[in-house]
Formats: sequence, structure tokens, C-alpha cells
Amino acid sequence: MISAEQLDTLQPQMRQAVQSLLAQIQQRDAEIAFKQAFIDKLTHEMAVLKRMKFAATSERFAASLAPEQRSLLEETLDADLAELEREIEREQGQADDKAKDKTEKKTPKRTPLPAHLPRRDVLHEPVDTTCNCGQPLQRFGEDVAERLDYQPGVFSVERHVRGKWACRCCERIVQAPVPAHVIDKGIPSAGLLAHLLVAKFLDHLPLYRQEAIFERAGHLIARSTLAQWVGECGAQLQPLVNALADELRRHAVLHADETPVAMLKPKHLSDGKTHKAYIWSYCTTSLNATKAVVFQFTEGRSGENVQQFLKLDTPRAWQGTLVTDGFGGYTATTTKGVTSAQCMAHARRKFNDLWANHASAVGHQALRYFQVLFSIEREIEELPGDERRKIRQRKSRRVLAVLHRWLLRQRQLVPPGSATMKAIDYSFKRWTQLTRFVQDGDVPISNNWVENQIRPIAIGRSNWLFAGSLRAGQRAAAIMSLLHSARINGHEPYAYIKNVLERLPTHPASRIDELLPHRWKLAAAP
Repeated sequence: MISAEQLDTLQPQMRQAVQSLLAQIQQRDAEIAFKQAFIDKLTHEMAVLKRMKFAATSERFAASLAPEQRSLLEETLDADLAELEREIEREQGQADDKAKDKTEKKTPKRTPLPAHLPRRDVLHEPVDTTCNCGQPLQRFGEDVAERLDYQPGVFSVERHVRGKWACRCCERIVQAPVPAHVIDKGIPSAGLLAHLLVAKFLDHLPLYRQEAIFERAGHLIARSTLAQWVGECGAQLQPLVNALADELRRHAVLHADETPVAMLKPKHLSDGKTHKAYIWSYCTTSLNATKAVVFQFTEGRSGENVQQFLKLDTPRAWQGTLVTDGFGGYTATTTKGVTSAQCMAHARRKFNDLWANHASAVGHQALRYFQVLFSIEREIEELPGDERRKIRQRKSRRVLAVLHRWLLRQRQLVPPGSATMKAIDYSFKRWTQLTRFVQDGDVPISNNWVENQIRPIAIGRSNWLFAGSLRAGQRAAAIMSLLHSARINGHEPYAYIKNVLERLPTHPASRIDELLPHRWKLAAAP
């Protein structure tokens, strides 16, 4: 930096030029400092959002959020992060392009767009393909950049043309028979019906929203008509759902869980009041090669609903191990031959609440024991059942023994009626059921798998608002059983249900099992 004394020694004209140059340098430095401060602010904001995004999946952060709230939060965070990244890139480009090139993270390689999507070429060629010298240019290659495009759904018409053939000699007319359809003499194709069911029961779009979407696509279909189609499809699909429930009851270990939904009852139709109904979920375990889930809609939460589904008062009574949470409605099944196994993750959550809400040392230490147990499970989840049992006997049983002794000591130290005592007593009262997984390699340590299956229903509740009737709830549960079973078997739900609707009218009832999601293979309709 030039001092004032040095400036005084310069010629007036030179001194003025130097002062002007110094002022420009100071202004540039101030701008750089301001932009860097702004970048630091954006970077800090991005770091905060990333922490929130990762915390959104943790129990501590998400304990107070409903699943749909958490989903909305994650969408907002992703949008904010994308906006911040673009803003930082813009500011860094203005401040120092070279510095940006050195510090910028590598862009992850983009996954190619699906090959099955139709392609439409948009050509970009030079206006003039003649060189300045007068010779024509020769095309030797091309660069291709693909962008994913979307256009709202467009209706089309299937023209089923049945030719009439006649023999003049015999005066005989021959014509192909009318193909069977899931809705006899109806106008919707299997593809339209499949879209209707997937949108309503998997994407949670009520019929009044679909009515508006269809109208924008150029064809208004009355909501009452859509409802009629849904009802007819539900009736046609019910035998398949019954077969899926029979398949489920053939397995020795099942999960069960329930979630409340609102339902309108006839006496409350005029005032719009709703009654609390329940959707029960039954499914095979994640350790089972057969992936199946069946939903059941009931008016109440009585344990009799579980007994009816498991047919415990019939000659075909299910005998196996039922993995559940601590709800007392399941306990009555143990008097009728069912073995109870309860969810270790629920016991863990009691101590997680102590740690998250009160920074409890007891809660923190208990979480360390649970962490070891679940780490063992992650290591052996791919092993056969016999191998899982051996490792659980050798490793998990020791951890459980230490945990049990530690809980006994803590139980004597904590004051009566405290949250800590309640957390400890929750595990003590269910210790036999919580540790059932150690004796049976096919029994999972937690009930998380079925909770994952029932979570989409909790998300859909905000769109359904209520079930219009008991029958409507039962129909919804039946169709969702097929769609979600298809999903967990890796099938595209639309392709599955469309093919089933095409084949079902002529498919032999004795071979209905072929259409179950875990056995289904795409085949042409007859």
C-alpha cells in the first residue's frame, strides 16, 4: 500500500491517477469481502438444512411429526437445498470462477433415462450447411442430450373390430365371440380401470380429483361412474384377496399391526360426524421369501378381529408366532394356540424418549444395549433361519442377559411412578415375548416390517378424510392388499393389476393362486 508521504512526492497528475486506482482496489476488495460473507451465510444455511434433512429420519427429530408431515418436510428441504446450491454456484462464479472450479464438488453421474420410454427427436441443425468456400458441409456425427418430458394423460379408444364372415353356399355366418371383460358391457378398458385403482388406493387421489384430471385430459367422467367402476372391480378382485389371505395363513410367522381411520356411520351422515374405524395389517416377515400383505378394515379395535382373521375358532385355526406391538388386543390369541412375540423396537423407543426428551443417562445406556442387538440382526439377516438361531443363541442371548441384570439394578434406583420406571417396566412385563426371537431364527426382532407396510395408509388418511362406509373401507383394504403386495414383490403395481383385470374374467377359479402377486408372471390375456 502506498503511504500518504509517497503520494505527496508524485506529480499532481500521477498522484490523482494513483488515488483513483487505489479507490478502485478498495472497492473491489469490499465487494469480494461482501460476496464472500454472503457465500458463507448461504453455506451455513445449507449446512443447517442438511442436518435437518438427515435428522428427519431419526427418532429424536421425527418423534413429533406425522409421516405425511415428515414427507412434506423432506420435499421442502430438498427444494431449498437445490435452490441454495444454485445460488452459491452463481455467487462463486461472479466472485472467482477459478476458485469455484477447484472447490466445486464433482457432479454425480446421471442415471440414464429408462429405455422403455418413447423417444421424440427434436432436431437442431445449422441453417446453412454450405461452407464459406462454397463447398457443402458433410455430417460426421452428433451430440445427444436427453431431457425427461411429461404431457398430461390423453385418452384413446380401443376399437374392437369383430369381422363378420359368411359362406354364400351354406348361408352360414361366422364371427368371433365378444371378449370377456371385468366390467361386462362397460366402456372402460382394463388399462383405465387399473389407472383408476392405482391412483385412488396407491397414490391417494380421491375420485373427485381424478374426475377433474380426466376433464382436463379431454373427457369428463362423472364421479358416480368412477365410483361404480371401483365397486365392480372390488367385487371381482375379492376372490383373489381371499386367496392371498389363505396363503398368508400358511406361514408359521406373521406380523400384525393396526392404524385408525375415520368412517362415516349411517346415523351420522347428516351431521358429517365420523366414527373411528381401524385398518389391520397382516404380513409375512422380511426374512420370508414369500412377500405378502393383507389389510382388513373393521369398525373397532377389538381383539376379536384378529381372531377372526386367523380363524382361531374354526378347524382351520392358524397356529404360529404372531409378532406385534404391546397392544392388549393381541394377547387373547395366546389362549387359542398362538405364540406371542413382541417388538423390541417398541421397547427401545421408550428409552429413546428418555434420552431425547430428558437426556437420561439410563436411557442412553439402554440404547447402547439395543444398538448391539440390532447390529447383530443386520449381520445375520441374509442367513438361513437355523444359522440365525445359532448366532442369536451365542451372541444375542448374552447381551439380553446383561441388559436384564442392568435393568433390575436400575429399577431399584429410580423413583416410583417416574418415566424411567415405566420404560423399564414395559420391558419387564413383556420380557418373554420380547426375547422370543432368540429361540426361533424365523422370528424377527421387531415389528418394523409391518409398520412400513401400514405407513402408506397413514399418509393416505389426509387425502381420504374418511371412509364412506364399512363396505367402502373393506373394498379399499382388499384392493390395497393386492397393490401393496405387488409393490413389495418388485412388480409395477399398474402393470400387475392391469394384467390381472384382463385375465381374471376367464381365469379358472381352481388356478386363482397363479394371479397372486408373489406368483404372478406377466402373460397375455386370453
